[in-house]
Amino acid sequence: MIIQTINLTKRYGKLVALDNLHLNIEEGECFGYIGPNGAGKTTTIKILATLLQPTWGEARVCGKVVGYESRKIRPLIGYVPDFFGAYEDMVVQEYLEFFASAYNINGKQRTRVVNDVLELTDLVYKRDALVDSLSRGMQQRLSVARVLLHDPKVLLLDEPASGLDPRARIEIRELLKELHKMGKTIIISSHILHELAALCNTVGIIEQGNLLFHGSIQEIIRQARMGTKVHISVTEQQDLAAMLLEKATGVKSVAQDNGRLVVELAEQSHDFSGLARLLLDNNFRIREIREEEVNLETAFMRMTKGMVQ
Repeated sequence: MIIQTINLTKRYGKLVALDNLHLNIEEGECFGYIGPNGAGKTTTIKILATLLQPTWGEARVCGKVVGYESRKIRPLIGYVPDFFGAYEDMVVQEYLEFFASAYNINGKQRTRVVNDVLELTDLVYKRDALVDSLSRGMQQRLSVARVLLHDPKVLLLDEPASGLDPRARIEIRELLKELHKMGKTIIISSHILHELAALCNTVGIIEQGNLLFHGSIQEIIRQARMGTKVHISVTEQQDLAAMLLEKATGVKSVAQDNGRLVVELAEQSHDFSGLARLLLDNNFRIREIREEEVNLETAFMRMTKGMVQ
C-alpha cells in the first residue's frame, strides 16, 4: 500500500476538516479525489505532502509515517498546489535548475534531467521564456515539470486544471496519462469530473470531511444507479403519451421535463423496448427514446448533498 490513512482527523477549533479518514491507495493507481469546496480534499493532500500535521490518526506514504518520517517522505513525492508561486525574474530553465539543485542534482546530471522534463512536458521551446510570461496552462505544466525533477514515486495534484482553458486542460490530462503509464502513483483533486473519469481508475468522494465512497468508476456508477430511467420525446400530444405510458406494465412513474417524458421503470424492469411499440401502436410518432446515462457526474450528485463546512 503506497498511501494509507488510518482515522486521519484534522480539526481547526470546532471545525472538523477531516473526520476519521480511511484511504488505501495501491502503487500505480491514478486516484481521483472529488468533493465540494471545503470538503477536505486540500487538507488531505497537504497532510500527505507533509505540509500539515493531523490532529490525530495516521497517514503513511510509501510505508513512512507523516510527521515522524517527513524528511524521508519528501524525496518520494511531488506536490503541485492549485496556484503557482511568483518567480518573475527567472526563465524556465533557470527555474528548473534552481529546484534541481535543491534536490542535490548537479553538473551534467542536472542538465540532462532538466532537458528530460522539458521534453516530457513539451516546454523545450519555452526554456528561455520568463516564468511570469507563461500562460496559466504552461505554468501548470512547468509545475509538473518541477516535481518530476527528482523522479518521485507519488504525485499529489491539487486542482491542476483549475482556471485552464479547454486546450490547456486537455494537454495537462494527456501529460498525466503519460505519467500514469510510466508507473507513477497519482492523487488528483478536481471539479472537472468527466476528465477524472477519463484519467483515473479509482475515485473517492468526500463531503464535510467524511469519505462517502472509495472504489472504481464502474463501482460508483453501479452504486449510484437507482433503477432504469428512459427519456422519450414524441412529436405531439405529450400529455396523452404520458397517460398511456403510466398504465404500461413495468412503469413506476412518468414525469415531464423540458419537452421530454422521463419514464422510471420498476426495479425489476430493464427492457424498455415495449414502450416504443406501445406508442407506435397508438399512433404516436417518436422523436427520441434513450436510456438515461449514469456517469461520474450523476453519481456524484446523487451521493452528495451539496453541504459545505
